[in-house]
Amino acid sequence: MKQLFAAAALIAMSLPAVAQEEALCLPTEEAEAALMDWYGETPVSGDAQQGHLMWAAGIGQSWTLLSYEADGTSCTIAQGENWSPHLHGDALVAELLAVRGARG
Repeated sequence: MKQLFAAAALIAMSLPAVAQEEALCLPTEEAEAALMDWYGETPVSGDAQQGHLMWAAGIGQSWTLLSYEADGTSCTIAQGENWSPHLHGDALVAELLAVRGARG
């Protein structure tokens, strides 16, 4: 399963930093482990209890916005590079969630 996620994540990380039409969904534990192990990302903004959490590797590094679903899975909403808490943070989370909501 990790090879599948790695391939999908590599493809997704090469795309522009915008909300994706199709989210990549995995069991939450696998999604979080992959972000920590492969990208060095940790939670930086949002609230998993409210359904979303921004992960980032550090200033100038990669970031990923995960949605946390009731069925125990987590899905990538968007990802990108050049993380900055001053430029992204909660404002980016809100913007990406609004775009996702507008798409239905």
